[in-house]
Amino acid sequence: MSFASRAIRGFVFVGVTVVLGTALVACPLPKQDSGQQPDNTKTNKRDREKTSPTADRQKMNATDRDLAKRIRASIMDDKQLSTYAHNVKIVAQDGKVTLKGPVRSEEEKSAIEAKATDVAGAGNVINQLEVAPPKS
Repeated sequence: MSFASRAIRGFVFVGVTVVLGTALVACPLPKQDSGQQPDNTKTNKRDREKTSPTADRQKMNATDRDLAKRIRASIMDDKQLSTYAHNVKIVAQDGKVTLKGPVRSEEEKSAIEAKATDVAGAGNVINQLEVAPPKS
């Protein structure tokens, strides 16, 4: 391939890239919800307490990691649960499990607690899940 044909191919590639890039920039993004932004102040204060289990305080021993992994797998296997439910926080510390985060309904809250209890055992699950308000 000659130098001229390589140069032309390079210019064509750059031209197509510029046109596509311009098209992406020119496309308007969907409007964000203009409603009130979530206020996490209470949750953030609660999680600052030294006694509050959070992911960064979870011990990295194999037993607790495996416990959290098995609960997460059980939740993810249930395709009836919402995306909110699939993304709850699971914090395992010394065989005790704390569940945190929003879910879509009381039924999801109960289902997740039951799945965690099946894995961790009765009396080893603290359910701090909250039912999120419905999307408007």
